[in-house]
Amino acid sequence: MILERFNAAAKRGVYSLQEFFVLSGKALGFIFVKPFYTADLFQQMDTIGVGSLGIVLLTGFFTGMVLALQSSVQLQAFGATDYIGSLISASMIRELGPVLAGLMVAGRVGSGIAAQLGSMRVTEQIDALNTLGTDPIKKLVTPRVLAALIMLPVLTVINDFVGILGGNVIAKFYLGKPSALYWRTVFEQMLTGGFTLRYIPNDFIQGLTKPFVFGGIISLVACHFGLKTTGGTEGVGVATTRTVVTASILILVVDYFLTQILLAVFQP
Repeated sequence: MILERFNAAAKRGVYSLQEFFVLSGKALGFIFVKPFYTADLFQQMDTIGVGSLGIVLLTGFFTGMVLALQSSVQLQAFGATDYIGSLISASMIRELGPVLAGLMVAGRVGSGIAAQLGSMRVTEQIDALNTLGTDPIKKLVTPRVLAALIMLPVLTVINDFVGILGGNVIAKFYLGKPSALYWRTVFEQMLTGGFTLRYIPNDFIQGLTKPFVFGGIISLVACHFGLKTTGGTEGVGVATTRTVVTASILILVVDYFLTQILLAVFQP
């Protein structure tokens, strides 16, 4: 009996994974196929980007402040508080900025996409699109995926900047370091990390590759669970919860492997 349940659960998992990759392939492929739903794309960019700006600003600023405050304790022991700008810059651009922005967007936007598509599924609006000859993936999924791919790197850059700015606040008012010294070490960190094509700092490449991948993960996972919603309004809640949990876990797991790859490629 237990073996049969395990077998059934494994089959469901494999089938769900297959559906996810099929959905991903179609959604990404439709980016280059007419018709282009430009109005839907800009609406989703506004929802994902502008709508998430407040929480990203708040998260990045206080994360930078806390990171600077905690780091200052260790740096003071070695008399190296002058280099706090380098530490904040490297931490925010390479790691904390992309991951925190991804997690915040997964919680806010991922849940919203899953709830919206789930509601459309249980109210048979998606079936109506099929009846009218409109591909639901092309109309509903592709604009959301493309908007996430565009806006999450933008949100990450903003998150990085306000995080470094938060570190500046602590460096100036808590450690008494001049802002000029802080920002000089920030730029020195960017320059010493090496360059791609002689013009683009490697830290930027590493810091912007991750949110691009995270944006795809969040949007595709949310659309997958949203379109698979069953069971009425209760099913919408289940789909929303699964989206946030799955996307958050995938962001953390994929972040590790991306870090390994990027360090191997860009390590000076």
